Amino acid sequence: MKVSLLLVTVFATAASAFGLNGAAKTSSLVKSAPFVGAKGFPSVDLNTKQSVSTSLNALATAEDVPRGGEAAASKGGLDVGLGVYFFLWYLGNYYYNITNKLALTAAGGKTGFPMTISSIQLFVGSLYGIFLWLAPDARSKPKITKEDIVKMLPVAFCFMGAHSASVFAMGMGAVSFAQIVKAAEPAFAAVIATIVYKKKISTAKWACLPIIIGGVVLASVKELDFAWSALISACIANMFAAFKGNENKKLMETDGLKDRLGSIGNQFAITSIFAFLFSIPVVAMKEGSRFGEFVEIFKSTPAIWHNVVASGLWFYGYNEVATMTLKKTSAVTQSVANTAKRVIVIVGVALVLGESLAPVKMIGCSIGIGGVFLYSVIDNLLKKKDA
Repeated sequence: MKVSLLLVTVFATAASAFGLNGAAKTSSLVKSAPFVGAKGFPSVDLNTKQSVSTSLNALATAEDVPRGGEAAASKGGLDVGLGVYFFLWYLGNYYYNITNKLALTAAGGKTGFPMTISSIQLFVGSLYGIFLWLAPDARSKPKITKEDIVKMLPVAFCFMGAHSASVFAMGMGAVSFAQIVKAAEPAFAAVIATIVYKKKISTAKWACLPIIIGGVVLASVKELDFAWSALISACIANMFAAFKGNENKKLMETDGLKDRLGSIGNQFAITSIFAFLFSIPVVAMKEGSRFGEFVEIFKSTPAIWHNVVASGLWFYGYNEVATMTLKKTSAVTQSVANTAKRVIVIVGVALVLGESLAPVKMIGCSIGIGGVFLYSVIDNLLKKKDA
């Protein structure tokens, strides 16, 4: 695993400076975060360089340990590399959601610039991917063909759609609410896989979908920051994510593509670059007439540009690490990991940003996410029972 100093710096900065305390109040959590914002909205201090050497040592150790995750655990060993992957994945996702919401709020919230911000985040990630290709001994360049690029375009377009719609949803409402709705992605994936890709979904999986949808509906009933625009855009994000998953599976069946790409990082970098290019026309249509206004507040409000840059790096970093993590684990572990990640983000971000955690909302959240987990493992459970 080749991780550049820049990415580790950003990860380590947040890890060392945040200092989470479960018993702390929301106000103290915000004050202890590595953000220094204007108008009450924090922004990431990218100049802090604490704990970089410690993180580098941890990553170096992770590179030396045997891979396999499940195999290592079954033999009684500890897969340190997998543990580092999980930590960086969760940390990156957590901080992406915080910095993304802070950038959106500082830029005007519901009347701000969600499409522009989502496009800049993709641009930041693209620059980082290109930087790794150019930096000495960082990452080997891919050797893909024109035909490979054409086949990758549908995945990049769906990736752009899922990301932009998610950012829009978080701008229109609470991050926790958007995350709860996005937890219903399996329902969209099942319908699209069946209708569009002619895949078969087991009856047991179909039976789990009402649980997921019911939990999302229940969580939405008492949502203080409910907005139809947030609900609809989060559903659109789910739709694009479902298409992306199926298109990506088709893409990876291309003969020799994995070898020509060279690494997961290269695949994600190329996807990010084309996703950014696809986002430009969308930004022009939605917010192009207000671009001058955005430039002015971008220059005059550090809380915007600090958090936009930080969220772009967090987004790129956690997605790449998440892919590495999931490739090292079994299907059941992946389901548990994704479920745990969703809970951590919903509760943690709500505490930091002061969002509603009403009992009905949390019950609905628990039912919905529990349904997602059951959907992920139900077929395996039934197979074991029959065996």
